[in-house]
Amino acid sequence: MKIHRFVGVVALALSLAACGTSQSATNTAAAEGADAVIKVGANPVPHGEILNFVKQNLAPAAGLKLEIVEFTDYVQPNVQLQEGQLTANFFQHRPYLDDFNASKGTDLVFVAPVHLEPLGLYSKKITNVTALATGATVALPNDATNLGRSLKLLADNGVIKLKDGAGTAATERDVVDNPRKLEFKPLEAAQLPRSLEDVDAAVINGNYAIEAGLKPATQALVLEKTEGNPYVNGLVVPAGHEKDPNIVTLGKLLQDQKVKDFIKQKYEGSVIPAE
Repeated sequence: MKIHRFVGVVALALSLAACGTSQSATNTAAAEGADAVIKVGANPVPHGEILNFVKQNLAPAAGLKLEIVEFTDYVQPNVQLQEGQLTANFFQHRPYLDDFNASKGTDLVFVAPVHLEPLGLYSKKITNVTALATGATVALPNDATNLGRSLKLLADNGVIKLKDGAGTAATERDVVDNPRKLEFKPLEAAQLPRSLEDVDAAVINGNYAIEAGLKPATQALVLEKTEGNPYVNGLVVPAGHEKDPNIVTLGKLLQDQKVKDFIKQKYEGSVIPAE
């Protein structure tokens, strides 16, 4: 009986160890093995579309096999990358990643800038930002970095005034002048396009705007400036995998001139290649 119990415990331990090994294998084997599949988590638009362009047009000649795993939120791509279920992800900018690492205890690294999606203010009720009425409701992304980013967009266009030094970490508490007495409604970023039916205006992340059929370059009431903008989206991997050969290759492919031309042609200024 004791021997059987001992064997059972050993078998269970080996089984758990095997599960742990297989879970981290996506990060290691896929990043290093010549024939391994690189699993990349991405939002469908534009990240998934850009990755599909690379997969179909550039990856085969470079000896890469890509598997694209799509997510509609900003949390699970990082959670699953940290857990080893993905090799890399492509959906976020560096300020969001820094905040996520600090708040969630993850250890993920930004390795290759690819493109910028300018944040914009949209409305189905007005056609000019100056037409925002007193007491109007404005929806904003509720994650820390994009909330501050959206408030800065409003401040840069004279809608509100922020406390000196608030910068991109601003919250509603940093608004020192709100002449229109706007009411801010923080929402999950993915919900913002749908909120246009219920609010007077919404600041929407570029990827969700495009996915909802909006055209940032022509339909945004105000659009984020690109010069000196820190919110470039790029490829992210777990710490320690920055120099894995396949990761380096994928980073170079995402920055290839053919990818930049694809972005310019397909998105017509709504998504801008990183320089």
